[in-house]
Amino acid sequence: MTAYLEMWGAAGASMIPLDGDRITLGSADSNDLAVPTDRRLSRLHAVFERYPAGWCVRDLGSRNGTFVNGQRIWQEHALTDGDEVRAGTSRFVLRSGRVPAGQPTEAGAPPPDLTARERDVLVQLCRPLLAGAMFTEPASSREIAAALVVTEAAVKQHLLRLYEKFDIPGEGERRRVRLANEAMTRGAITRADLR
Repeated sequence: MTAYLEMWGAAGASMIPLDGDRITLGSADSNDLAVPTDRRLSRLHAVFERYPAGWCVRDLGSRNGTFVNGQRIWQEHALTDGDEVRAGTSRFVLRSGRVPAGQPTEAGAPPPDLTARERDVLVQLCRPLLAGAMFTEPASSREIAAALVVTEAAVKQHLLRLYEKFDIPGEGERRRVRLANEAMTRGAITRADLR
């Protein structure tokens, strides 16, 4: 099976096949994986390398660092399926499946712009989903308010704005589930944020 990277950026996501044994990442056009629009990415930021045991990533002395699953790496780091790599403002997820040949495939919409408090509310909403229990529900307004030390009314106002930003119509408790799923799917919240 051919591994690939899901590359998440401001324009959404695309799938990048990992065809070679070494793929450089940076803002310069000379990189195998060039992201010239990411101003927080160094010209030559990191390198993905294939070894017999799988793929690794190594930071190349970048100013802003390279992170795997939320932890900054200082040396070569082995990757497994589903690992999230952040460099600059770009996010990459390693997948060990197949991607069709040809142009990178466009994927879902990018996350909307969020205020710091809206992001805090989303993190608290999604945190129970990482517990690993089957059929876990997102946090209630009361649980979010207690965790953030704000009123339940304030949380409900933030949730209403988040429903609009993520274009989630309707009413009721299922909206919280749809919001949590959209936030995770579109990359507004990652597993690293929930730890």
